[in-house]
Amino acid sequence: MGLLLRLFLIFAKIGLFTIGGGLAMLPLVQQELIAGGYMSLRESIDMLAISQMTPGPFAVNAATFSGMRLAGVWGAVSATLGVILPSLVICLLVAKRFFASLGKPQVRAVLNGIKPVVFALILSGMLEICREAFFPTAGKWTPDVPVVAIAVVTTLLLVKTKLSPALLVLGCGVVGAVFLQ
Repeated sequence: MGLLLRLFLIFAKIGLFTIGGGLAMLPLVQQELIAGGYMSLRESIDMLAISQMTPGPFAVNAATFSGMRLAGVWGAVSATLGVILPSLVICLLVAKRFFASLGKPQVRAVLNGIKPVVFALILSGMLEICREAFFPTAGKWTPDVPVVAIAVVTTLLLVKTKLSPALLVLGCGVVGAVFLQ
């Protein structure tokens, strides 16, 4: 099977099972791309950062970035089509019936059951990223102090001020470029 078809199938699987937003896809990306040997954890963190700071849906950005990195423009096209096709088909098939049945207790119960799973998926992926970002030396629990400091200051600024997250990302990028080389 060619790389373009593999990328399409990998991202179709990710697109099919990513319920709850783009960040819920992190464990699947880790399983499919990292464990599959297509990408390192560090590269997946770069993909996360770029996908989060570029305009558009996270899943589409992540697929496009990953496909481009692995197989150029056609890889980007293949991965992007793979990640959007399942959602498109499902939306077209169930949208009308879903909104008509949204008030039913069984539907509400299913949606309430999915919420904790989505939370767990996002938390699992974020914990793996935090471990790699804060403790980059494999097998050692020595924190990267400047990175931890940037994370703490940024979190405080997000919580305590009304600064734009986009400006904070830009500012942290500048700080990283100047001080973390």
